[in-house]
Amino acid sequence: MTIPSVSVVIPAYNNAATLAETIDSVLEQEGIDFELIVADHSSTDGSDAVLDAYRHDPRVRVLTTPSGGGAERNWNRVTDEARGPLIKLVCGDDVLRPGILARQAELLDTTGAVLTACRRDVTDAEGKVLMPDWGLRGIATRMPGSRAAAKAVRAGSNLFGEPASVMMRRDALVRIGGWDATFPYLIDQATYSRVLLEGDFVPDTDTGATFRLSDSQWSAVLIAAQADQARRFHRWFHSEHPSVVSAWDLRIGNVRASVMARLRRLSYTVLRWRNR
Repeated sequence: MTIPSVSVVIPAYNNAATLAETIDSVLEQEGIDFELIVADHSSTDGSDAVLDAYRHDPRVRVLTTPSGGGAERNWNRVTDEARGPLIKLVCGDDVLRPGILARQAELLDTTGAVLTACRRDVTDAEGKVLMPDWGLRGIATRMPGSRAAAKAVRAGSNLFGEPASVMMRRDALVRIGGWDATFPYLIDQATYSRVLLEGDFVPDTDTGATFRLSDSQWSAVLIAAQADQARRFHRWFHSEHPSVVSAWDLRIGNVRASVMARLRRLSYTVLRWRNR
């Protein structure tokens, strides 16, 4: 069996309204050999009926993940099935832009970096763009992965973006033990940071994906919880890797995580009001 250049994995959970758009955005990619693996985490909204339309496509494998275990279980379940040397995880309500797979694979192949990330458009639940070309603040040049991870801590936010923006080397992800949900709201950034200790970061400066904000992501309770987990993740990273994240990085990052949480809540409120 031929090994694909890239494995795209979708850990789906109650994404019936958006899943077809997500899958189609992957299948429409050109210029590279890829596989697509979708694992449905016991959805109850009819996602299985959406997936039925793709079960006979030779590029697609559809799996079922038993209930329980949260995002970590399904993200690792679908990732464990990947065969390509490069991997991109796409959540079941996000969308890839044309050309992103071939472009990011070439970046990793030509530079030898372990991880790349692109800018993305942030949209509301209906797909209306709220924040265009978002991301890569302060990390728009190639650098050691440890430096990029430390910059994200110091910024108090996930500079790399959601998984649809990111492509990484699968062997590096395997070496660090897969997706880690010790800090559930930071499962993506915490995992990227550990992968980045394995090699360089190279940016993809194009806008290559869209991230859809759900109604729940506007809540003050959720934003506060994310900020708390960010501070705890910073403390953990400093404790485990003090040569990467300094005490000064930790202090600045924790302050900025709190400030960013307030600004995020204010920004979301303004954006929702403007887009009524």
